[in-house]
Amino acid sequence: MRAIRVNEFGGPEVLELVEDAPMPEPGEGEVLIHVNRAGVNYADTHAAENSYLAPYETPLTPGGEVAGVTEDGRRVVAITATGGYAEYIAVPKASAIPIPDDVSDGQALALLVQGLTAWHLYNTSARLAEGESVVVHAAAGGVGSLAVQLGKAFGAGRVIGTASSEEKRALALELGADAAVDVTREDLVDALREANGGARVDIVLEMVGGAVFDASLKALAPFGRLVTYGNASREPNTVPSGALMHRSRAVVGFWLVDCFRNPGPLIAAPLQDLFARVASGSLRVVEGPVYPLSEARRAHEDLRARKTVGKLVLDPAS
Repeated sequence: MRAIRVNEFGGPEVLELVEDAPMPEPGEGEVLIHVNRAGVNYADTHAAENSYLAPYETPLTPGGEVAGVTEDGRRVVAITATGGYAEYIAVPKASAIPIPDDVSDGQALALLVQGLTAWHLYNTSARLAEGESVVVHAAAGGVGSLAVQLGKAFGAGRVIGTASSEEKRALALELGADAAVDVTREDLVDALREANGGARVDIVLEMVGGAVFDASLKALAPFGRLVTYGNASREPNTVPSGALMHRSRAVVGFWLVDCFRNPGPLIAAPLQDLFARVASGSLRVVEGPVYPLSEARRAHEDLRARKTVGKLVLDPAS
């Protein structure tokens, strides 16, 4: 079968297409999926570098989420540790979640990782209270575009999106953000407060790291929460304890993998909520470009260069 292989860790250049990868053989309690679409996430770019939270080994086939068809014809979406960038994958039966008829493969993939992440950022990590203000960084991205919309649905009083281009900021406003801020501004702290009517913000959903993380922390109101769920900039941050005590601020980490410790209430229930919102039309999935499997390298390059909007996927058949 066709698959992407990483033989040595590095940037997008290490992603290689192989035409004769061995077919996976499902073991006891597993199901074989013919992959129609494989999701592309920032975590995959870290996996290729071996710079993510969990260590990897080579040879590696990246990819943590797939949508496809089982041998008995069921449409399913599944999260997997690795192996998604391929024509076939074997996963535990419990990991293969049925896709509703009125939800496309691309929509299901967006909701599986990005949608669940956005859902938990509000409800599990930030513990959003009615009327609070929220800043969503990377508001045109996979998580951000969903978080902008879910903010008001979950009770936010004001949602502020940030993005690096005018086009992306326009999309954030189109999706329901009350204001959109250029994240590249040197006076980002002032810009965030200005977008919030001069007041400090209650919650920041942050996945950039580096200077954006630091500015976000400085913009927090008393008892504000910064939820960090990524580090796209690859720039580390250090937070002195005194910086948290001042104005009683909190920094909360989130990693979707931890939700699989209790998949019933933390995976299945939120995902059904998200499926229902998409089916009803109250939540819009911004579907980004579909890359042929042979162009996985370009997908990673575009994602890292912030050239994309919405959910990126690979088509293993092309």
